[in-house]
Amino acid sequence: MRVGIVVFPGTNCDQDMAHVYGSLLSAEVVPIWHRELGLPPLDIVVLPGGFSYGDYLRTGALAKLSPIMGAIKKFAGAGGRVIGICNGFQILCEAGLLPGALLENKGRTFLSQFVHLRAEPSNSFLTASLAPGSRLCCPIAHFQGNYFADQKTLEELESRNKIILRYVDADGNRADSDLSVNVNGSLHSIAGICNEAGNVVGMMPHPERSVELLTGGVGGDSGLSLFRAGS
Repeated sequence: MRVGIVVFPGTNCDQDMAHVYGSLLSAEVVPIWHRELGLPPLDIVVLPGGFSYGDYLRTGALAKLSPIMGAIKKFAGAGGRVIGICNGFQILCEAGLLPGALLENKGRTFLSQFVHLRAEPSNSFLTASLAPGSRLCCPIAHFQGNYFADQKTLEELESRNKIILRYVDADGNRADSDLSVNVNGSLHSIAGICNEAGNVVGMMPHPERSVELLTGGVGGDSGLSLFRAGS
């Protein structure tokens, strides 16, 4: 398996992703600078977390204009598998590869903490082998992670099973209006979504930071299940 990891100015989670795929899943990792015009043969493209272009204007607003994004759109349009995590999710939404937008967290504070997540029924390649209701725990680290979309889009996400992960409590229960559970105030407690075909996925939490028992904190290695499922 060959995994391309895209690096923008300000990306800071590329090495985390390289460790997951290269060291833990024995994939060939290919770094891709954002100014490249094309992609080599790949099985998965990852847009990792960070602060692309310093989050100027709006998170992901400048990164969507990087030369590599044209190639990523073509790759995704041909059925190629794309993952956006945190800033990568923001970029995918800005680029129109996923619907909606990520607004400032409710309370307007930067959040850095562990969250509980629940896998939802979907055709996402990343969660394909996870039973609906499966739970994992991993960190978040963002200021603009509050998922927003208009009512029509939300209805489509729900009816077409495009919501892949939700914020829940430790028992797996959803609580949209409780900021101790749905910590950033996302509509419908949405933590991650996919496109219609299920080959483009985005999420705000960082499962790549909970992939080993030694360093995964209270999340242990639960995040690794996502990457195994999508590999």
